[in-house]
Amino acid sequence: MKGELPYIGRHAGTVLAGQLAVMAFGTTDTIVASRYSNEAVAALSVGSAIFISVYASLMGIFQALLPLWAEQRGAGRTQAIGHSLRQSMYLCAMACALGMAMLLMPDALLRWTDVPDALQLEVKRYLAVLAWGLPPALLFRIYGALNQALGHPKLVTWLQLVSLLIKIPLSVWFTFGGPGLAPQGAVGCAMATLWVNYTMFAVALWLMRTQDFYAPLALWQKLEPPDWLLLGRFCRLGIPAGLAILVEVTSFTLMALYVARQGPLSSASHQIAANLAAICYMVPLSLAIATSARVSYWRGAGDEDRAGMLIRQCFRLTLMVGMATAATLFIARSWIAVVYTDSPRVLAMTSWLLICVAAYHVADCVQTYCIFVLRCYRVTVAPLVIYCLLLWGGGLGLGYWLTYRWQASPGWQEWQATPMPFWVCSAAALLITALAFSGILRRTIRPPRPRGLPAAPNATGP
Repeated sequence: MKGELPYIGRHAGTVLAGQLAVMAFGTTDTIVASRYSNEAVAALSVGSAIFISVYASLMGIFQALLPLWAEQRGAGRTQAIGHSLRQSMYLCAMACALGMAMLLMPDALLRWTDVPDALQLEVKRYLAVLAWGLPPALLFRIYGALNQALGHPKLVTWLQLVSLLIKIPLSVWFTFGGPGLAPQGAVGCAMATLWVNYTMFAVALWLMRTQDFYAPLALWQKLEPPDWLLLGRFCRLGIPAGLAILVEVTSFTLMALYVARQGPLSSASHQIAANLAAICYMVPLSLAIATSARVSYWRGAGDEDRAGMLIRQCFRLTLMVGMATAATLFIARSWIAVVYTDSPRVLAMTSWLLICVAAYHVADCVQTYCIFVLRCYRVTVAPLVIYCLLLWGGGLGLGYWLTYRWQASPGWQEWQATPMPFWVCSAAALLITALAFSGILRRTIRPPRPRGLPAAPNATGP
């Protein structure tokens, strides 16, 4: 086991670099759109929230296939990987059709979220462009999950880093216009993303054709008819995982919409806190992806003991990393806030929110790690139910009640008029979620007691 943690560390570090590059796509668009006009950045804010909710939930379906491919690799069934990858194309086609329909016809969603009429046209144009960028984005996500399962995440990360270098000038050019191109505003950011998505997917196809380590998978055989049994397994694993991501993402986006009612001061401080929470989340996410790939590999190889020992070691590692990050956020919260703003009022509120973010992050590390590892054991429905009850109900619902429905005493009304109730409730809900997931994971990996044998006596009992 001595070589396992360094291996997972290298894998996680590579995935982290790619994840941060993808996050920088959104940061780039926000900066470019804000330099263009207030209307552009407003349309971008609404449009990107809708797109991320759709894309992330569909992406989760295919990310959840990683354990399956890693198990097949561990079992030495390399050609089975090629067959299941080809079968995943049927699922991808259905996901693309559903996602594109939602992005091309967002009228009901825009009305439900009370998006101003003056903003709706620009949002629709933005989403219409991104709708055609959804298929290559999902196909590239399948490519990423495949590479992570094979233990080769570097190709994906290099593509994401190089794509960021392409994305930045394209966003500027399409947004502000250039030779032969009129300014496109927020739609220009979507056009840049469209071009980048197709470029990344095209290069990924070329790599799959030319790199030797793909050859044993026999990827380029004729597409077989739908294997409904295998597609059913995909759906049972992927759909609950995708819905869980949808719950997680929407609990964040809806919180931002509710906080916006309190005015620009609360919105600004909440945005800083949310951005830091998202950046910190990339670390446990990368560790969870790397661990799930390796655990599934050893399960496929038939070594359940090694898989269980690795889970315990990486759990402790994830918890220590989370606590170290949280301590940094807590101690340096005032200095970190200064990087984002120079407004004294925003600084003061953000410093308080970052205390909640620190507590939130520790719980986030644990629950993220657990939910990814549980997918290695096909445990997906219970986490989804817990997410719905706690993230939507306990975090978002209770936070909304404390902020807008609770008749607080005068001493609490100032606290009530900030994003603090939402963050306190979300951190508490995520802590309970982490404890629940930890308990499920512990029971899942505990070896069953052989039938007919009495339970071990309690060492502290009579």
